[in-house]
Amino acid sequence: MHFLPEKLDKYIVSHSQEEPQLLKKLTRETYQKVLQPIMLSGPYQGRVLSMISKLVNPTYILELGTFTGYSTLCLAEGLTENGIIHTIDINEELEPIQSKYFNKSKYQKQIQQHVGNALDIIPTLNSNFDLVFIDADKTNYVNYFHLIIDKLNTGGIILSDNVLWHGKVVEPLKEKDVSTKAVLDYNALLKDDSRVESVVLPIRDGLTISRKV
Repeated sequence: MHFLPEKLDKYIVSHSQEEPQLLKKLTRETYQKVLQPIMLSGPYQGRVLSMISKLVNPTYILELGTFTGYSTLCLAEGLTENGIIHTIDINEELEPIQSKYFNKSKYQKQIQQHVGNALDIIPTLNSNFDLVFIDADKTNYVNYFHLIIDKLNTGGIILSDNVLWHGKVVEPLKEKDVSTKAVLDYNALLKDDSRVESVVLPIRDGLTISRKV
C-alpha cells in the first residue's frame, strides 16, 4: 500500500540506501515460489527496519511473523556482536527458504527460528527484549502486546506493521471485518496505554514505533 504519489514514492526509494544483494535474491525467490509474496517487507521498509535496529543496537530482538525471513535479516543488521533475534512463524512450510537465506548470511548464528503459535512460544522465551517487531496475524496484535510488554526492557522499542491496514482504518467498519476491527483496537491500545509512547508513520501500510517508558 502506497499513500504517497507514485513519483514521490519512487524518489524516496531511489534516494534511500539500497538493499543488500542477498535480500534481492530472497525477494526474487519469494515471488517465484511463495503465495502472497506481497507480505514481504520490501526494500524500502526493510531499510527502515535496518536503520531503526542499528539506532537501537539491540542485544535481543523478538520478531512475530517471519514469513520468508526478509525482515529478520534486516533487523539482524543492528544486533550487537553477541545479540540474538528470536523469530516466530506458524507456517512450517516456510522454514526451508528461511533457513536457506539465514545460513547464507553473516547472522546465521544469531538467528533463532521458532515454528508454531506465537501465543504459546512467547511465554517460553527467557530473554527480555530491546526491540520487538509485530507483523503476524492482526487479530492477535492486542494479545501479542500484552504478552511482550513485560518482556520489553525500559526504553525498548515495539515496531508494529500494517497499522493503517490498506487505509481501512479510516473507512466505515464492516460488520464481519474482524481484521480491521483488530487493527483499530490495537491502535487505540497503543495510543492509550501509559506504558508506551507511540508515533504512527505512513510508511507503506503503516508502521507504529512505540517506546516503553
